[in-house]
Amino acid sequence: MNKIKGIYQKALQSALIKNSALGVLANILQTVFVSFFFVVIARVYPTAAFAQFLVATTVYQLIAAFSSMGLGQWFIREYNEVDDKALFTGKFVKIQACMGLCFYLVNIALALLLYADAEIVWLCIVLGTNIIFDNVIYALKNLNIAEFKQQKTLIVLTIDGFLRMLLACVLFVFPMEIISLSVVLIFLRFITVNLFIKMGSSNSLNIRKVWNVAIARDDFKKQIFANWRFVVIGSVSIVYWRIANIIISKLLTLEDVANYEISFRIFSLVMILPTIVSATVFTRFVQHFNDKAAQLLQMLYRKIYLIYSFFAILAYAFIYSFADLLLFYAFGDKYLDVVIPLQEMFLTMLLFPTVLLQANLIVAMKAEKIDMYLNLISLGLNVVGCFVGLYFYQSISVVNYAIFGSFLVFHVSQNIYLISNGITTVGRCLSFYTSMAAFIFVYQLVSRDYSPYWAFAGICLLLLAWSAKIINQLQKGNFDLKPSEN
Repeated sequence: MNKIKGIYQKALQSALIKNSALGVLANILQTVFVSFFFVVIARVYPTAAFAQFLVATTVYQLIAAFSSMGLGQWFIREYNEVDDKALFTGKFVKIQACMGLCFYLVNIALALLLYADAEIVWLCIVLGTNIIFDNVIYALKNLNIAEFKQQKTLIVLTIDGFLRMLLACVLFVFPMEIISLSVVLIFLRFITVNLFIKMGSSNSLNIRKVWNVAIARDDFKKQIFANWRFVVIGSVSIVYWRIANIIISKLLTLEDVANYEISFRIFSLVMILPTIVSATVFTRFVQHFNDKAAQLLQMLYRKIYLIYSFFAILAYAFIYSFADLLLFYAFGDKYLDVVIPLQEMFLTMLLFPTVLLQANLIVAMKAEKIDMYLNLISLGLNVVGCFVGLYFYQSISVVNYAIFGSFLVFHVSQNIYLISNGITTVGRCLSFYTSMAAFIFVYQLVSRDYSPYWAFAGICLLLLAWSAKIINQLQKGNFDLKPSEN
């Protein structure tokens, strides 16, 4: 057992930690800059114009979810198995660009079908160009993950976010129509794509090589049709969040569109850490599974699961206690009615990190078919919950609770599969759900009867004490992270 622990600790050293840290830093810096841009346009433009911009952005992001075909995980998993990595990567990037162009046309058709508002349609046409650019960037980001070279992603995403922040500053001096702003955003995205190709891709890759790569029908079959489960998984993960905004734009008001998007933007900020870390942990899952190192796989899963649970509790507590202050300082008193929707949305944060971790583990175990079915079931429950709930009660709260409920079913279903494969146990799963339910009840009770700030301070102290205890037990070798005896 000590030998396994030593190998496990070594496996977690430098490459995993460094790659995760760089990925997190890259996305945090970009997100800070982009969030500044988001806050500025929310303040500068009237709510109606802001909501139209959000609707157009949602449409293009919804289509973009399908355009990348969700092949990032497949690419990472297969990259180390191929001999000619340059050719394999070149084909992947070129196919991504071609699919981006095709789905850009789908974006225009969907905009014309859904909306009669000419302003929204024109915004969809302009902002939809991002689909092509995003596909190329998506391919190169996954290449950097596979090669453990996330420092390249860090540089380019930071520049991209900084350019948007500068554009936001320009709005204070030279106000422009929302459609003009969208055109400038596309120009900045074009700059980012070129930077990614020159700076953020492998040294063996450039525009000329990608252009000259020959793509045959068999390449499409191998990458797309043979991996259609990844297409569904990758698409559903984005559609899941964007479809809610489409539903709100059709059944509720433009103000509700803005309120949901603000809540989701803040939620997205917190999603960064587990999302980026999971991308790197996924490569370790794949390595352990391919090496048939079942004990290392189980130990890594349980350790990250515990860390994610602490993170989820801390994130929920912070938002529940400080949502009003956060919204006031970011958006002024214009969007203070977003406090409750934001708190409701963050119920899902209690499940999101571990759902993501378990999804990556299931895919690493080459059970993407299972993950696909679970994703589709969750999406279906989300959509049905939204429509049924909104039929009886016209409120954005319905959407937030529909998301939470479908995530809960997703999480439980994942647990059932992992229990059947000996990765976790019924007792561990029940302990997780019981602890989370007790935490929600007690935290809300203390916040209401005493002070949300004291409640947050209390949970911080509790988590620190708990973490110190676990670290001490790990050092002594007493903490139960060891695999189950099967």
